[in-house]
Amino acid sequence: MVRIIGFFVGLGFVGVLLISLVINGADYFSNPPEPTAAHEFHKEPRKAELASDGMAGKFDRQQLQRGFQVYKEVCSACHSLKYVSFYQLTDLGYSEAEVKAIANQWATEVPSVNPETGEPATRKALVSDRFPSPYANETAARAANNNALPPDLSLMTEAREGGHDYVYSLLTGYAEQAGYKNEKGQELLKEFPDVATPPGLHFNPYFANLNIAMPPPLVSDGQVTYADGTKSTVDQMAKDVSAFLVWTAEPTLENRHRAGWATLLFLTIASILAYLSYRNIWANAKREVAARGPLDPAFRDRMDEQKAERGIAG
Repeated sequence: MVRIIGFFVGLGFVGVLLISLVINGADYFSNPPEPTAAHEFHKEPRKAELASDGMAGKFDRQQLQRGFQVYKEVCSACHSLKYVSFYQLTDLGYSEAEVKAIANQWATEVPSVNPETGEPATRKALVSDRFPSPYANETAARAANNNALPPDLSLMTEAREGGHDYVYSLLTGYAEQAGYKNEKGQELLKEFPDVATPPGLHFNPYFANLNIAMPPPLVSDGQVTYADGTKSTVDQMAKDVSAFLVWTAEPTLENRHRAGWATLLFLTIASILAYLSYRNIWANAKREVAARGPLDPAFRDRMDEQKAERGIAG
């Protein structure tokens, strides 16, 4: 009795779900949701085409140093790198003396305590320190940025869909909203006149809701003078800092790639040896397959005898 009741309860539950699915599906197709400006005018990230892309990607040390220079001279005024330490810069090709000088000359000092008075103080950064935040706390950061909180960039290329392509596209994607058209030729403010960018925000079609609080950080060619003489166009600076942020998010990327290729090589060799061993072991083995059912000779003989007794032909 309990099973019967349970069966009907479950059947009723499934029926309710099916009815709900049919009603909501019919409502969706009869009254489709209105298109939004973000849906119609948001753009997918463009490819940055960095040296670290792909299964065999490797970091371009010169590009990483240029990207660090862009971060230092442009991005560090607002964005932190709280998961990166100064000593890790040796992985970019800097010498220990250069890293020590970079830490000592960093614009933002590290929070500390005055050993004589016990009062809060600051000190010069050491090689062992992580990059200090440009703001004392979140409240100070919001107060300086129109109530927007600049995100930490340590893991940015892992935290955003599109990774470094998103960062590169965002940095180079600022545009004038007036007269902006999408790939279909539709003009934004004509299709959605109520989505004009509010004061204090900036139009960028690569940002999720099209309006971002961060003003364009890379505004002109030559904004940063590269130490290696590379021409610092806006596009080049965006690629370089994107490459640097790939490194901050995954500094062991090259080791992971090497380990992956070594693992694939090992598995390939092991599979070949296993197959050859199998062929060698079973090369002389004989499998006897016994006939069963209608194919069994004894069964066929009995069937012939019974047919003969009954006078059945064939």
